[in-house]
Amino acid sequence: MTWSATEAGVLARAVARAPSVHNSQPWVLRLQAGGVELFERPEVRLPRHDPSGRDRLISCGAALTNLRLAVRALGWEVKLSLFPQADQRDLLARVVATERGQADETEVNQYAAIFQRRSYRAPFALRPVPPVDVRELLRADVTDGTSVQVVGRGDGRALAGLLGHAALIFRGDRAYQRELQAWSDQFREPLPEEPTLPWGGLVRPHTHVPDVLTLTARLQQECLLIVLADDDSRRDHLLAGRALQEVWLAAVVRGLVASVLTQPLRLPEVRAELIERLELPGHPQAILRVGYPVTAAPSVHSG
Repeated sequence: MTWSATEAGVLARAVARAPSVHNSQPWVLRLQAGGVELFERPEVRLPRHDPSGRDRLISCGAALTNLRLAVRALGWEVKLSLFPQADQRDLLARVVATERGQADETEVNQYAAIFQRRSYRAPFALRPVPPVDVRELLRADVTDGTSVQVVGRGDGRALAGLLGHAALIFRGDRAYQRELQAWSDQFREPLPEEPTLPWGGLVRPHTHVPDVLTLTARLQQECLLIVLADDDSRRDHLLAGRALQEVWLAAVVRGLVASVLTQPLRLPEVRAELIERLELPGHPQAILRVGYPVTAAPSVHSG
């Protein structure tokens, strides 16, 4: 089987809509007969924000989720291999279309959600996410080697202290701020207005950092999910990106909006404290804040 120009366009458009660190899209697709390979672009580097390349791999994992859904939407069963060739470090995954097979309703809804997903960097509406929807979001993570945990109200103060600590460090890091501004200038895209935490994912020199009590109260009004991986290898980072996108798309299907925080987790002391104080069963890779937009968004499905 050879991909047609239309099919190739479907795959490329779906992958291009994946969330990525600073919208850098650090991946390359290579179409083959009966399959697609996903490569990392290691030259897309953010030495201050992402010194280990963790966010880059998480971004590629999110792209892989979109790629798999696009192949399913085209009517193919999928066989997925991660890091299929040891001698090609940049080759992250190979997706093979094995035989004809219709996508199920969940996959169709998630594929449609790819094109509605946006980062929502603003306060949510006051309406809380119903517990039944939270449970469905947790079940949406079907990636082996990952898990998703809800931040409980009792954990709000600990998380607030850690987010505030990280924000003050990044706010005062001049090299980090220069890198952030350089990326904004390169893509000719203004940085989003994020004047305060917790809604501001990117801390800038003028970001207001609330006191711990205020930040705790704000966090307790939000639904916060932590994406965990069993370990902290490149493979785990890729898997975490897959899981993150699976949950995010499930949220969109339910009329919810979300944004992701990874910046604080770049600090070793924040990750270590988060694991200890929240008794996390794995390595935290991303924090997903989920809620309803101030202006209601329609669900992808009618149910």
